[in-house]
Amino acid sequence: MSTRASDLSLGEQVGAVRTGSVTAEDLATQVRRAIELREPELGAWVCLSSTTAEQARAVDRGLGSAPLAGLSVGVKDLIDVAGMPTRAGSTVTSPNAVGTDAACVSRLRSLGAIVQGKTVTTEFGYFTPGPTRNPHALDHTPGGSSSGSAAAVAAGTVPLALGTQTAGSLTRPASYCGAAGMVLAHGTTDMSGITGLSESLDSLGLLTRSVADLRFVHNVFGHGRSEVPASEPVTRGLVWNAGALHPVEPPMSALLAHVPALLEEIGVKAEPLDWDDHVQTLSEDHVTVMSYEAARARAHEFDEHAGALSAPIRDLLENGRRIAGTEYAAALTRRDRSRELLDAILVSAPIIVGPAALGPAPFGLSATGSPILSRPWQLLGLPVVVVPGARTSSGLPLGLQIVGLPGHEDRLLDVGEKLEVLLRELPEIAA
Repeated sequence: MSTRASDLSLGEQVGAVRTGSVTAEDLATQVRRAIELREPELGAWVCLSSTTAEQARAVDRGLGSAPLAGLSVGVKDLIDVAGMPTRAGSTVTSPNAVGTDAACVSRLRSLGAIVQGKTVTTEFGYFTPGPTRNPHALDHTPGGSSSGSAAAVAAGTVPLALGTQTAGSLTRPASYCGAAGMVLAHGTTDMSGITGLSESLDSLGLLTRSVADLRFVHNVFGHGRSEVPASEPVTRGLVWNAGALHPVEPPMSALLAHVPALLEEIGVKAEPLDWDDHVQTLSEDHVTVMSYEAARARAHEFDEHAGALSAPIRDLLENGRRIAGTEYAAALTRRDRSRELLDAILVSAPIIVGPAALGPAPFGLSATGSPILSRPWQLLGLPVVVVPGARTSSGLPLGLQIVGLPGHEDRLLDVGEKLEVLLRELPEIAA
């Protein structure tokens, strides 16, 4: 077995541990070395676990046949990990270690995964950036708020990381950094032990190096096994170019021009999504819902530590307190009606393919980019798969997002896996 077993796909890593070609401890040690090598320039980690070797030895003793045996995972610092603090990217949170794992972390451990540490997030998952840099261009943003998780995975230092999404917190950094990402449908995952911002919007997410890896871990995480029965193939899909919601940048526009032909190549007839009015309203209502709920979810921090909060999160909470309950309720009503209409549309064309971000990662580290292209789908609570592979002529990644209905995640992953192969074969797109 190569000394770089950690560079293999997730399934191959698990297979190597199961067959004894490499021990979980050796695999975890390889990952830690890769993390330490890149971390001085990357800044993706808040803290690293001191018990990684101990965790790995436990896997070697008793979980060697587990579905995720020996896989290393990074955990976004909004998610509790026993023995480590959850600072949520803020100075106002407790520096003391928490006593128990979040439900999602406990689930991964039970499947044989090993926690390498906590990854950087923006303050309470909002806009204030942390120290993380984009692995493909250190002077460009990695996005937010799952910036540390996306950058660590895309840099090849850890094969799997947990993120969360409230607006575009996972899709945007996945697109900017060139990672595969998946936002799990709202309400399908136990969110206990996760510091939230908006109960109606907060969702768990996964980040890996490829959509094939994403499919592997999603199958195990959701179904307990690496293989699930094949779904009915997708033969029709909708292409969304962001329409009137927001103009995309020239490189992303050029990539979108390829999408219909790429879908046709994998057997999916492409048709345009004509839904601009709903998308615009959903985007606006997303802001209303997030602001209203955040003001209540983080009321303690605002009341006790307002002066120590960063300006973006403070403004969000202040705005949320000014939103009337009737305005909030109306936004939820419009959301529900739009969801009913979209459900009907997706019966015959079960996927929507569109831009995961406005363009490549912007230059500079003082902002995290716009989440606007994720807002409508996040308000609807839909699962999303981010497909990497395309690049600009300057080497910056461009990601596509595939949106569908809960219960049809395997279709999104199937199309995403095939689409990634074609995206990686595309010529570089002029920046």
